[in-house]
Amino acid sequence: MKKLTYLFIALFSLSLITTSCRDEKSTGEKIEEAVEDTGDAIGDAAEDIEDEVEDVVDDNK
Repeated sequence: MKKLTYLFIALFSLSLITTSCRDEKSTGEKIEEAVEDTGDAIGDAAEDIEDEVEDVVDDNK
């Protein structure tokens, strides 16, 4: 029973040592990432619209 307790203590200690902390982003980094994601989404939407317009033009020829 004593060995089992020591084993759990050792495993718990090992898990505390090997667990890394998460890097927290600053507010500026979060805003910059959101702006980039929004720009990417707008670009993707523009490409989709362009493809649809080309399809309609091709269908009308």
